[in-house]
Amino acid sequence: MRAAARWTQAHLRAHRPAAVLIVLATAGITISLLLATALFAYATDPWQRVFTQSSGAHVWIHTQAGAAAGSLAGLDEVRATSGPFRTVRTSASLQPGGAKATLELRGTDRRPATAAPRVVAGRWLDPAADAGATKGIVLDSSVARAMWAKPGDSLVLSGFRAHLRVVGVADTAEVSFRAGESPGVAWVLPGTLAASTAGQDQRGRTIGLRLADPADTDYVVQRAVTQLGADQITDVSTWRQARAEAEGDNQLLGRLLGGFGLGALLAAALAVGGAISTRIRGHLRDISILKAIGFTPGQVVRMFLALHLLFALLGVALGALGTQVLGSLMPGRIGEARAVWQQLPGHTWLSFVISGGVVVFIGSATCLAAWRAGRVPPVPVARAAAVTGGRSPGLTRRALGLRVPPALVLGWRSAFHHPLRSSAAVARLAVPLLLITVALGAWTTLDRFSSHPEHVGLPAALTARSDSLGDRELHQLLSSRPQLTAYPGAEVQALVPGQTGTITLRGLGTDPRPYPFAVVEGRAAHGPDEAVAGQGLLDLLDAHVGDWVRMTVAGRPYVLHIVGRNIETADGGRVVSTSLDTLRDGATGDGAPPAGPSHPDFYNLVLHHGADPGAVRDALAKASAGRLEVREAPNPADQLSVVRAVAVGLIAVLILIGLAELATTVGAGVRDRSRDLLALRAVGLTPRQITAVIVSATAFVTLAAALAGTGLGVLVSQWLINLQGSTSGWGTGIAQRPALAVLLLLIAVAVVIAGAAAALPAARAARRRLADSAADLL
Repeated sequence: MRAAARWTQAHLRAHRPAAVLIVLATAGITISLLLATALFAYATDPWQRVFTQSSGAHVWIHTQAGAAAGSLAGLDEVRATSGPFRTVRTSASLQPGGAKATLELRGTDRRPATAAPRVVAGRWLDPAADAGATKGIVLDSSVARAMWAKPGDSLVLSGFRAHLRVVGVADTAEVSFRAGESPGVAWVLPGTLAASTAGQDQRGRTIGLRLADPADTDYVVQRAVTQLGADQITDVSTWRQARAEAEGDNQLLGRLLGGFGLGALLAAALAVGGAISTRIRGHLRDISILKAIGFTPGQVVRMFLALHLLFALLGVALGALGTQVLGSLMPGRIGEARAVWQQLPGHTWLSFVISGGVVVFIGSATCLAAWRAGRVPPVPVARAAAVTGGRSPGLTRRALGLRVPPALVLGWRSAFHHPLRSSAAVARLAVPLLLITVALGAWTTLDRFSSHPEHVGLPAALTARSDSLGDRELHQLLSSRPQLTAYPGAEVQALVPGQTGTITLRGLGTDPRPYPFAVVEGRAAHGPDEAVAGQGLLDLLDAHVGDWVRMTVAGRPYVLHIVGRNIETADGGRVVSTSLDTLRDGATGDGAPPAGPSHPDFYNLVLHHGADPGAVRDALAKASAGRLEVREAPNPADQLSVVRAVAVGLIAVLILIGLAELATTVGAGVRDRSRDLLALRAVGLTPRQITAVIVSATAFVTLAAALAGTGLGVLVSQWLINLQGSTSGWGTGIAQRPALAVLLLLIAVAVVIAGAAAALPAARAARRRLADSAADLL
């Protein structure tokens, strides 16, 4: 034991820089994984982020106006409360006659400390500025999106004589606004609320309860009902309901980022394992000396295992400490993500799991390499002589005969002279490049949604509707605009045989002017009773292109021929689309009037090239004197914009992992070529040519890894994105591969970085003394 300890101390003194590098590399990988996990949690669980940052309430109790809601603050399980607030139920619209949304107005003279709304646009209520003639209102972001309201807009509210000005939009962790299901939340000053003429049945109180233990939610609800009385409580919502809705909205984002995280973990694992194996292989001479002086194979294995586990523990501890101390100080989204993650439930055990996983993996990789170290013979073999003593392959001789520079020929031979070892190095370098290519593919696909939405089923940039304009007047107004083409449309809910839920039956365009659907299978619908369907609908009905499907609308049957599959991003792809003429006239039956709408419910506006959606929307609103409601069509890329920032962070982490693996490859190559210095100088190579041999060998390995990584990355990216599109109901055909110029640039940058990283170590090795090189033969 003392001998092993003394050898470990001597080894550390002799290889101090290498030991420091291994500890720092482990710390860097630990920091990368911890920050990546924090960033993924930050991006994939926005509800939890808002709940944590706002000190959200676990239970919201809505009561009658005369109920003693404030008494719930005395419950033992309640840590803090938000409110109680006096409330008024009302309906609001941007303009008279426009689409309305139900609001629950809450009166408050200051921003709550618990369940504090996080203002994302505009400002909070100011008693000095918002209590005058023009009163202010702050909207929850979910209802603001539904109404297309922004700070500065005026709202018309039932029960209020004057318009209210939107002064801010805020995020909350409450149940989101759902038309016809749950009202949107809005905040006004108490004086504004008192000015409402709403009846007593529209007034109430609302209180939010933040619990010491979220598991007590159901019990607290029961106690609240018992204390206030069931007749006094009008509605109850919990954090579980709000989280379930939010998770459904971010499922796609979670899948994308989860896949990226697992890929980064795999790349980091391979990099650490390769570094340890290469390090032990570089000390075979020391192992032979240990065995020659009496060390058993078991002692050698335990020594190397303990040494590298010590390195791993130091690196992981340093990385965890650095993340804990410096993570929150980092600028931008990464620092914010780390600060929020520290407050999320499960943060502590997840940090231990990640740190422990790094140690366990390093230990596993070290066990295999240390076992190989235990099998090293006590008498070292002159391996370099054996390697260089054979005849050169025919390809090498032919290349030299064609006057190819000897440095390139020998570099190629050195790079792939050991097929298994070279293949392992290529594979480890290819994994980060593969994942970088996948990230670029996701980025390019998002760009396709933004720059060419018509290719992914989103040809219309705007949707227009009006409750006050007649159909003919509205059609004339839209037809007079040269920068757009208007397609009338309507949607109804339909039932299909064997299903308890509904699907969307949509009519868009007319038979003379069909709507430009993005059809990726089959053909577009042209004739009567023809339709195209989304992948979600085909999966639901177990149908295929060419089948006839039957559905009912308000008891009236429709029988449609599915002639094509289009990319459909709405309603999980459970949409069947036909022309408005077919929707209006296509009901079959006993001569009864059709179930379809008699006139269009909305118009989809396809803008001509170069038209600005904002300018067109403002011009239409002005031309209609505010009687036309125009909204931008929802684009999934807007919800996934955070993927761009995460992709940048992921690529940065993968670059660091790739550089660590490149350092391992360079070190192994320089060490192996150092044994060949005598032979290379004997055949007349200068130090500069020897440096070129080592650099070119590293460049060839990196080139092979880059070609393999980018090639496989394109295929994997296409497969993963189309798989996600298929499972989400959108359908295949949405993936966009990165541009060829981008891939070539990625390959070139990787090779140049590899050559630059190998240049200095190669130059030092080429100028070593011959005596040192001869000693390396043993």
